[in-house]
Amino acid sequence: MENVILGIISTALCGYLLYAMLRPEKF
Repeated sequence: MENVILGIISTALCGYLLYAMLRPEKF
């Protein structure tokens, strides 16, 4: 169960980093 939560958090962080690189003007 903990691994699933960690996986979701990791995916969310990766997506956030990709979004930040694609839309740098918002940061």
